[in-house]
Amino acid sequence: MRSSSYSAMPARTLRTLVVLALAAGAAVTAPTAHAETAPLAAKPYMGWSSWSMQSSKYPGLNPDGDYSYLTEANVLKQAGALAAKLKKYGYEYVNIDAGWWMDKAWKSGFDAYGRQKPDPTRFPRGMKAVADDLHAKGLKAGIYLPAGLEKGAYGEGKTPVWNADGCTTADIVYDDLRTTNGWDSSYKLDFSKPCTSKYIDSQAQLIADWGYDFLKLDGVGPGSGKSGDQYDNVADVAAWNKAIAATGRPIHFELSWSLDIGHAADWKKYSQGWRVDTDVECYCNTLVSWENSVDDRWDDTPAWTRHAGPGGWNDLDSLDVGNGEMDGLTKAERQSYATLWAIAKSPLYTGDDLTRLDSYGLSLLTNREVIAVDQSANPPAHPVTPSDPQQVWAAKNADGTYTVALFNLADKPASVTADWSTLGFTGKAAVRDLWNHENLGTYKNRITEALPAHGSRLFTVTPHGTTLQWTGIEAETPSNTLSGNASVADCSACSGGKKVGNLYVGGKLTVNGVVAPRAGTYQIKVAYVSGDARSVNVSANGAAGTAHKFPSTGDWGTVSSVYVPVTLKAGTNTVTFDSGTGYAPDIDRIDVPQS
Repeated sequence: MRSSSYSAMPARTLRTLVVLALAAGAAVTAPTAHAETAPLAAKPYMGWSSWSMQSSKYPGLNPDGDYSYLTEANVLKQAGALAAKLKKYGYEYVNIDAGWWMDKAWKSGFDAYGRQKPDPTRFPRGMKAVADDLHAKGLKAGIYLPAGLEKGAYGEGKTPVWNADGCTTADIVYDDLRTTNGWDSSYKLDFSKPCTSKYIDSQAQLIADWGYDFLKLDGVGPGSGKSGDQYDNVADVAAWNKAIAATGRPIHFELSWSLDIGHAADWKKYSQGWRVDTDVECYCNTLVSWENSVDDRWDDTPAWTRHAGPGGWNDLDSLDVGNGEMDGLTKAERQSYATLWAIAKSPLYTGDDLTRLDSYGLSLLTNREVIAVDQSANPPAHPVTPSDPQQVWAAKNADGTYTVALFNLADKPASVTADWSTLGFTGKAAVRDLWNHENLGTYKNRITEALPAHGSRLFTVTPHGTTLQWTGIEAETPSNTLSGNASVADCSACSGGKKVGNLYVGGKLTVNGVVAPRAGTYQIKVAYVSGDARSVNVSANGAAGTAHKFPSTGDWGTVSSVYVPVTLKAGTNTVTFDSGTGYAPDIDRIDVPQS
């Protein structure tokens, strides 16, 4: 139950308690999957979500109290704007988020079988009527539920389960009533009991009967800020997958939030999408803020990149770039936000007030060339440089071109360079600016752009040069020098079956015999393993080094690579990786371009 004291609490605490009171949870979105011939999640979905405006204190959005924005009237108003302004660009999902079964005092409502029941004030005609209206506009209907059995549905264990003779809520949870999900708002379901899956079946059948095309299950663990057996909802997710299939309706199944990458195989097996991070909303007087968590995505996304593809996508959360004043972002930040979402092939669902889009926001949301990057069959981009303030991300496309994004994440203007050697070739390439629909001409070896604070550019690069040749040196080569704690370790994923690890608190790896045909700065490819983002100081020939942060590879058994600029002399050089006072990634090998 909400109390007036919520208003004095920090945003994140407020959200946690409100969603606990919601008996559900936080920023989530409910997209839709429709009964159509195309396979579910063949490409990232596009649409609108209610949560960003529900959660904001922007003036006028929630006049009847916190989180009061969600009503049938508001959903249909946004749906009308979506149909008029964005549908022709591919936006089609209308996602009803947390609270549709809560009254304005956050009291939950359930039917006779312990299933969430729409609040008659928020949704006076019920959820089926809303889905019918969305379908009539050529849109898809999405809905939201939390993981587990909500406490308010328990009914002292006496509530019967629909279509399951003799089963009650006492027969589907653990006897000790342990809680689960990101807010402990539900009792954990015990799938060793035969009645439990029947409860999930009953929920799935209800939303299918209402005509929903998408379900977002929120508070899923491991993830959602929780770990351990009590918060392991893999069995829930598997049961939902089976229950949805049994309805006969193709329902896109999305999971939320900050999911454990160690269970990526489970999320991919049982769902069509998964939130890789926390909420993008700031729970403040705008929808989002750059520092609150928009900028976190550049650090948190790379480890997940390899898991995205047709049938399942990495969800970076709402794309709130449509109205600068309401969003709380500069124009440069809005473009960078949209650029990352597109190159990462995240679902593109905005949380903006679609009736109040400004011209710049509309241009961002409707840029067909950028949307095509997100929706194409090409792979998502990944960082080709370290996770430093100036970054380059790239993906090689099926037609031989490259999608290349430049980012300046610093708080002041800076130049960012994309070197063609990080794409594997040298010489000339044609460059097209996707945001501005402009062919920029031919560039030799690299392109450098001056970017504002938090700014970006997005290009298609078409090579006309020569494929680079490389010389590889394994980190474990006996002629290299190990210092401090550094040691050779087995690594089945590494190119030579081994790596150099234990690079911490002074541990160093010096790669000897690095030959350069002429003096200059070379982009050296570094293959590494790191379960979290770690920094390392890279230097050549004993000169002062430069610290670079390598993005996480997701776990300690996966190899990734980035390119690091190193100034070499003609002839033989040494390149050193120094952990300094911290912990560095494990090094698999380096590859040096021959020109």
